[in-house]
Amino acid sequence: METDEEIVVRLATAIDVDFALPIVAEMEASALARGTGIAKRDPAIIRKKILEGKAVIAFTADGVWAGFSYIQPWEEGRFVSNSGLIVAPAFRGLKVAAAIKRKIFELSRTMYPVAKIFSITTGLAVMKMNSRLGFEPVTYEQLPQEPLFWEGCKSCVNYPILVAKNYRNCLCTAMLFQPQEALA
Repeated sequence: METDEEIVVRLATAIDVDFALPIVAEMEASALARGTGIAKRDPAIIRKKILEGKAVIAFTADGVWAGFSYIQPWEEGRFVSNSGLIVAPAFRGLKVAAAIKRKIFELSRTMYPVAKIFSITTGLAVMKMNSRLGFEPVTYEQLPQEPLFWEGCKSCVNYPILVAKNYRNCLCTAMLFQPQEALA
């Protein structure tokens, strides 16, 4: 779909909590359509991220939902994940994902300036966006090791692979941004 409409990507606020259900539904539908693994999200978690100021959302100028992403701190803020990136089908291919990715990365750097920022994905487009922001592929040993982190993967179709590999790798590529290296 071509569009001349301007897409606004901004910090999600309390007025956006009603979008939690369509966001979660689109995440699941997108994963099924691509045949890739993605951890299912609970709408309550999405609402919580919005209310905590840890999410960004995209809309057209006339209020049509276009996309979403959120952050999650781990290990007392030593790490922060950029998670749940989703773009509504009508807005794919229009660089909405790249705009959301830049905004969620900025939010991560603002809220957790010394944290290592990571993203786990099976998608080449996300890997390319991450690379442009300074992320590098890493092994799973370089990610947070707290058990709660891996709980989020349980609903993914690839979870049995992760368990069989003793949480050392899976079909997802782990990518990490290390702020001190970016300053060097």
